[in-house]
Amino acid sequence: MKSLFRLLPFMKPYRRDAILALVLLLGVVFADLAIPRLTQRVIDEGVKAQNMPVIINTALLMFGVALLEALVSVGNIILSVRVGMHTAADIRSAFVRKVQTLSFGNLDRLQTGQLLVRATSDINQVQMILMMGLRILTRAPIWAAGALLMLIFTAPRLAWIWLAMLPLLFGIVLLFMVKARPLFLIVQQKLDKLNTVLQENLAGMRVVKAFVRAEYEKQRFARANDDLMAQTVKVLNFVVFLMPLMMTVVNLATAGVIWFGGNLAIGGELTVGQIMASVNYMIFSLFPLTMLINMIAPLSAADASAGRILEVLESEPEIRPPVEARVPPTTAGRVVFENVCFSYNHGCADAVLNDVNLVAEPGETVAILGATGSGKSSLIHLIPRFYDVDGGRVLVDGVDVREWPLHDLRTQVGIALQEAVLFSGTVRDNIRYGRPDATDEEVIAAAKAAQAHDFIMAMPQGYDTLIGQRGVNLSGGQKQRLAIARALCVKPRVLILDDSTSAVDVETESKLQDALDELLRTQLAHQTTVFVVAQRISTVLTADKIVVLDKGRIADIGTHAELLARSPIYREIYASQLGNGVNGRQ
Repeated sequence: MKSLFRLLPFMKPYRRDAILALVLLLGVVFADLAIPRLTQRVIDEGVKAQNMPVIINTALLMFGVALLEALVSVGNIILSVRVGMHTAADIRSAFVRKVQTLSFGNLDRLQTGQLLVRATSDINQVQMILMMGLRILTRAPIWAAGALLMLIFTAPRLAWIWLAMLPLLFGIVLLFMVKARPLFLIVQQKLDKLNTVLQENLAGMRVVKAFVRAEYEKQRFARANDDLMAQTVKVLNFVVFLMPLMMTVVNLATAGVIWFGGNLAIGGELTVGQIMASVNYMIFSLFPLTMLINMIAPLSAADASAGRILEVLESEPEIRPPVEARVPPTTAGRVVFENVCFSYNHGCADAVLNDVNLVAEPGETVAILGATGSGKSSLIHLIPRFYDVDGGRVLVDGVDVREWPLHDLRTQVGIALQEAVLFSGTVRDNIRYGRPDATDEEVIAAAKAAQAHDFIMAMPQGYDTLIGQRGVNLSGGQKQRLAIARALCVKPRVLILDDSTSAVDVETESKLQDALDELLRTQLAHQTTVFVVAQRISTVLTADKIVVLDKGRIADIGTHAELLARSPIYREIYASQLGNGVNGRQ
C-alpha cells in the first residue's frame, strides 16, 4: 500500500478532523467490546442467580451503551466523509495544476483518455478508501486487538486457540492483497482503453456517421467493454475464494473453543457466561477480519489508482523555467534559429528538424512552406518553447528562449493553430482569452481584422453569444477566424499562424490578409513579426521571406520571385496549385 501512504500528506490540513474521527472510533470500539461482558453478567449474575434487578439494570446499561455507540458512530462518519471529500478535492486540484505545468512532450505520452480516468475514477477510488480508512480500516485492527485482550481477560485458557489461528488468518489476507493489486491495476488500464475509445467515438461522431462506420465503432467499443468485464470478473473470482477460506478457519477455531470450553465448564473451571462471552469475542474478532476481506478489492484498486495518480503528480515537466532568467532590455520580435536540431525522441539521430538557420527581423512576415511532415509546425512550436531544441538554439530578441521566463516569453507570442480550440463561454470571452483586460474596442478590432466581426454580429447576441462545447455551433472557418482574433487581441511581438486559414475560403482569406496587414501597420503600437505556415501558396506570395522546408532542412529562403527563379521545390508547389502564374495576388 505504498502508493496510498504517499498520498497521505494531502490529509495534513484536515488532521484535526481525522484525529477526532479516530477518537470517536475508539468510543465505538469500546462500546462494542462492552456488550459481551455485559452479556456474561446477565447470564452469570442475573439468569443463573435468578436476580431480576441485575437483568433489568444490565439491559438498561446495554441500551445506553448501544445508544452512545450510535451517536459516536454518526459523528465518526460525518468527520470521515469530510476528511475524505476535502482530501480528494485537494488531490484533484493538485492533479489539474500539475497537468497545467506539463510540457507538450509530457502530454504527447499521456493520452487525454488516461488523464480523464485518473482525474475522475482513480481519485474517486482513493477518496472512498480514505473515508473507509477512518471508519473501517482503522476500526478493524483496534477492534481485533480489543476483542483479543477481552478474550484473554475473560478466559485466558481459551484465548490460545484464537491466538494460534490469527497468524494464519492474517497471512491469508496479506497473500490475497499482494496478489490482487496487479490484477486491479490491469482493470484500471482496461478502463483507460474503454474511456479512450468512448471519447474518440463521441468526439468523432460526425466522421463515424459520414463514413457509415457505426457498426465498426460498436464492435470496437464492445471489445474494450468485454475486455474490462473479463478482467473485472477474473479479479472478483480470485477474491471470492477468500471469504470461504477465512470462514473455514474461523469456524474451526470457534468449534475448538466450544469443545474445549465445554469440557472446562463441565469440570466447573469456567462458567457458561464466560464461554458465551468468549464465543462473542471470537465473533467480534471475526468482524474486523471480515471487514478486511471485503476491503481487499477496493483497497487493492485504490492502491493501483494511487500509483497512477502519483505517476502524473511526480512527473517532471520537460520544459523547466531557467535557473537564471534573462529578459532583453527591449522587445522587438526578432527571431533567430541557429543550427537548430530537434527530435520528439530527444536526439538528433532521427531529427524532425536538422541544421536550421533562419533570421526573422522585426516586422517581417516569414512564410513556411513544405510537404506534409517536413517539420513546419515543429519549427514554429520552438519559438514559444512548447518543446526544447536538441541542438543549436532559438533566440527571441537576442536571448535564448530557454533563458526567458516562460510567462514573459509566451505573452510576447500570439498563436493560432489549424485546429482551433474554443472554450465554453461567450464569443467575447474567447477572443480576449489571452488578455482578459482587453477592451471591447480592442476585441472588435481583432475580430474585424480576422474577418469575424460580420458573422459574430449576425449571431443572436452578437459578442455575447454563448459558444457550445468546442465551438460545436460554429463552422470550421468561423472557429479559425475566432482563433486568429484571439491571437491578435494579445497584441503580440511575434504572431504565429499555423495553417490557421485552412478552413477559410480563398476570398475570405484574401480579405483577412489585407485586414491583417492593415492592423499590423496602423493599429498595433509596435511592429509584429509574423510566421505563417500554409498549405496554399496564394497565402504567402507577399511574404518578406518564404522558407521552403524539405525533410526537416531548409531547402531555400527568398521572396516569391526569387524562389520561382531558382527553387525547383517551390516551382513544383507553385505549378501544382496555381499553374502558369494564374494568381490574383501576384
